[in-house]
Amino acid sequence: MKKLYSFSLADRAEAGLLKELLEREGVACLIRNEQLFAALGEIPFLECFPELWVVDDEIWPRAKSLLDNWFKKEEAEAWRCAGCGEELEGQFGSCWKCGKARDA
Repeated sequence: MKKLYSFSLADRAEAGLLKELLEREGVACLIRNEQLFAALGEIPFLECFPELWVVDDEIWPRAKSLLDNWFKKEEAEAWRCAGCGEELEGQFGSCWKCGKARDA
């Protein structure tokens, strides 16, 4: 097993989302320390952070690539709708105002 990513305590939901994303792509993975936030104060807080682990070391590069692509999508540039001219944030694939698709 090999660790892929560590999350802050506030990002526990994102850990589950990314685990599901990887599993849909056929990557067996698990989340460690998912419930350790309840032990804060009893053990060092850095040991309580959720971690996403890939079960098969050989698949780790593929899993890393999938996560890198996921994070790049979140950082997409803002765009202007060709239909109505509305300025939209990069993560949206269609215009909220007129419904036109980004690449249409």
